[in-house]
Amino acid sequence: MIEHHHYHPVLLASALDEARADGRRCPVPAQLLGIDLAIWRDAAGTVQAFDDRCPHRGASLSLGRIEGDRLECAYHGWQFAPGGRVVQVPAVPGWQPPEGHRARSYRAKEAYGLVWVALVPAEAGADDADVPEPPLPAFSAEGDAELRKVNCGPYDVATSAPRIVENFLDMAHFGYVHEGWLGARDNTAIEPYRVSTTEHGFLATECRAWQPQSSVQAAGGALVEYTYEVNAPYTAILTKVPDAAAVKVQGFRESIAMFVCPIEPERSRVWIRLAMLDWTSTDAQLQGFQHTIFSQDQPVLESQRPRLLPVTAQAPVTELHCAADRASTAYRRYLKERGITFGIC
Repeated sequence: MIEHHHYHPVLLASALDEARADGRRCPVPAQLLGIDLAIWRDAAGTVQAFDDRCPHRGASLSLGRIEGDRLECAYHGWQFAPGGRVVQVPAVPGWQPPEGHRARSYRAKEAYGLVWVALVPAEAGADDADVPEPPLPAFSAEGDAELRKVNCGPYDVATSAPRIVENFLDMAHFGYVHEGWLGARDNTAIEPYRVSTTEHGFLATECRAWQPQSSVQAAGGALVEYTYEVNAPYTAILTKVPDAAAVKVQGFRESIAMFVCPIEPERSRVWIRLAMLDWTSTDAQLQGFQHTIFSQDQPVLESQRPRLLPVTAQAPVTELHCAADRASTAYRRYLKERGITFGIC
């Protein structure tokens, strides 16, 4: 599947550094595109992503522990080096396992406080040219040192990753799902906006919405201009520029990235990464605002049927569209044109 040739977020990087009560570090289980993974950090600090199945007798490697620069299976103590090769079999201490004795290992890296995995073999010297880097917006706030970076989540959602991304791109629900926060029932009209293609996806610009409280720093209602970007199958990023008089911080600006892990076709995990000019709010305040907004979206997302996003001509249902849906219809075209199949019908 083409989805295997993209990096997807699977867990917070900080989870790899947590120790058990006895002080030992252990691999962390994760799931991606229906595959069970065991994620760990080697002695050099490099992230390793193994298939969560010992090639000896099929036990979960995530039940094991990390011994120096090796991952040890909990069943028979077989030890695996970074990259997956078996380097020790305790039951046969003098035996040197052949090169082919190895756990399946995938490409992994850290970015934006998350661990990202592409389900492509992590062979020594492998060419990364066929696997795009973890998605970064063209108008990225990530490199802006003035902006504070905070991760929110994860949120586990019983629906497909494309349904979640499409909802993130939709402004017409603000006055109903987020009434009193991101919208108002008496001000729901969506002005025409522009959608343009980019090298890796598309941009939606000149998107405007009146919002009673656009962020934790909002001092009152304001017209807010949004720019949305999609540059990977299950990722969307927005920037928000509110009226300067409607925020408590001079020069306030923010970028919000949604990174979705497609665990199964109808089950997903979501992280939201904030980059904003706000050094006064606590992490808990910033995360709390995003938690409120996402908690309003979640029951609606999980109610949608089908949970797979109808994209193909063979979809069991059709869905109607209007002019306010330009970003979501662009997203459906994007998925179809790139041959994405996981999470759609």
